Amino acid sequence: MPIYVYEEILEDGTPGEVFEVLQRMVDEAMLTHPKSGRPVRRVLQPPSIPFKSGGPSAKTSLDDGKLARLGFTKYQKASDGRYEKAVGTGPDLLKRGVDF
Repeated sequence: MPIYVYEEILEDGTPGEVFEVLQRMVDEAMLTHPKSGRPVRRVLQPPSIPFKSGGPSAKTSLDDGKLARLGFTKYQKASDGRYEKAVGTGPDLLKRGVDF
């Protein structure tokens, strides 16, 4: 079940207390604070989707062959500050101050 964030709406229209409620997705949005009875509104939050950093799946997701197949261009920084194309289409070389 998702956790929804709500905030009270005070008499002057400003936001009040912010609180979280564990609700089913099919439940109606709350209209009043469960303790104070003041009106509330649901606050939109970005979804919490865990991503693994590192490990074998992260390495294969940025594989040059996969990037090229999906139409991406990958540049790698060279020692002199230029960026050389590793895979994809576009200029073979990017130089700071000229290209970006």
